[in-house]
Amino acid sequence: MKKLLYFFTLTFLFTSCQEEGRLTRNVSNTEISPTALLKYYGNFQPTSGITVSGEAKIYQEGNQYKVKLDNFSSTGGPDLKVYLSKAATPNEFVNLGNLTSQTVYPIPASIDVASYSHVLIHCQQYNHLYAIAPLTQN
Repeated sequence: MKKLLYFFTLTFLFTSCQEEGRLTRNVSNTEISPTALLKYYGNFQPTSGITVSGEAKIYQEGNQYKVKLDNFSSTGGPDLKVYLSKAATPNEFVNLGNLTSQTVYPIPASIDVASYSHVLIHCQQYNHLYAIAPLTQN
């Protein structure tokens, strides 16, 4: 009987846990190399009722691209994500991860960075756009 109870407990624990997707996990803190090339940059603009400041910068290090949030601050919110987007709205985007105290977000190698024109801060849970940074090529 004890074995059956242990079995059901373990089964419940393993089936109730859900792993976040590869692009929505917190990414370990990374740095920008001094030799990295600044390719794109833009100032964050707030949406209605939000306070935001700072810049989004995209650097290239070899074949790897990274988004860096410089001097970034924003009104807090639940489930905030950093998106690389093709427009000022979160319709066609790449989720780079959770907005945390980290400031550098690697862009997956399969992404054509040149076809993305904005960095967005978006509340995924309530589908609310917090901040938009239109990118300019350096």
